[in-house]
Amino acid sequence: MSNQEIISKLPYSKPFLFVDEIIAIDENGVEGTYTFDPNLDFYKGHFKDFAVTPGVILIEVMAQIGLVCLGIYLLNNSFNSTCSIALTSSEIDFLKPVFPNEKVIVISKKIYFRFGKLKCKVIMKNEKGEEVCNGMISGMIISK
Repeated sequence: MSNQEIISKLPYSKPFLFVDEIIAIDENGVEGTYTFDPNLDFYKGHFKDFAVTPGVILIEVMAQIGLVCLGIYLLNNSFNSTCSIALTSSEIDFLKPVFPNEKVIVISKKIYFRFGKLKCKVIMKNEKGEEVCNGMISGMIISK
């Protein structure tokens, strides 16, 4: 399955699709990017006159790239329209703000994938290579 095919199988669409590119993916992890469009609605009210990306959106980017893309890859042809990957837990430390127009790189390493549950150590960096946030994210396969 190609990287573009994985992105096309994501159960999201704009403006809630937070994956621009998958740089690398294998059975042990994934690396991908996303650039924050300054016209996204949440910037209009999140810190008046000083737009900052909300932490919940940073978690969503980490989950879409680091958990869902990897889960689709690991499931390969078993992933179809009757299943999805749902976030079950996250424990994230926020280290630096992310601003509109900023590109982030998400690096996810699989901790385990068994019994339909995927757990990953995920790091988000900015283009300068500075760590923005990091933590653990888990999800599970669910039937629709």
